[in-house]
Amino acid sequence: WFPVKNGFFQPKKEAIKAVNNVSFKVFPGETLGLVGESGCGKTTLGRSIIRLIEPTSGKIIFKNQDILSFSADEMRRQRKKMQLIFQDPYSSLNPKLTVGAAILEPMEVHQLYANPQQRKKKVLELLDRVNLLPEHFNRYPHEFSGGQRQRIVIARALALQLELLICDESVSALDVSVQAQVLNLLKELQREFNLTYIFISHDLAVIKHIADRMLVMNKGEIIESGDPETIYHHPKEIYTQKLISSIPGR
Repeated sequence: WFPVKNGFFQPKKEAIKAVNNVSFKVFPGETLGLVGESGCGKTTLGRSIIRLIEPTSGKIIFKNQDILSFSADEMRRQRKKMQLIFQDPYSSLNPKLTVGAAILEPMEVHQLYANPQQRKKKVLELLDRVNLLPEHFNRYPHEFSGGQRQRIVIARALALQLELLICDESVSALDVSVQAQVLNLLKELQREFNLTYIFISHDLAVIKHIADRMLVMNKGEIIESGDPETIYHHPKEIYTQKLISSIPGR
């Protein structure tokens, strides 16, 4: 629920349900796609899963534990395993920190690895793994393209003991060729590190490309779910049909 003021002369607050009666499972090692138009509640849902937004009811079960019962300290430790990357990677990076320092930061916060030398070695390994160079360690975010910045954010998430990665419109600001490169990188990393993804997008074609299962969301509720190919070729809901018909070249 989110409180909403009626207006200047109507100070009484009402509330809207951004997400309502949503229930689903995500299996280890799979990519679950969540698709819907802007304002459908998918971003709120993604942020609620890792408690960047606090749900007002329900449960979020991760590895047999309801994380809504966790204290702030317990949740901080839990976020080593659960990360979210956004549409605009630049907003996720401190412009005053070098790329190396930005990737080192979560390792230092969570006290990973024995010493600074081991941490730096790990950062260089991660830069290489996302197809960036050792000399990028000392450069700043503004010196990189959008696709490169998204790779930096992915490396930063991998610096922790990552198990679940939520990608919120994480390729929608990139051109098509760079989108494909980032999506292929995510697939490679998933296989290598046994990661689980929740991939959020308004673009059903992207979800079809990367997801093992797909949920269609409208007005805060899940209205259709299943195999992406099946939904793409045989949508049951009128809303889903409209999403598909809006795909360029469809």
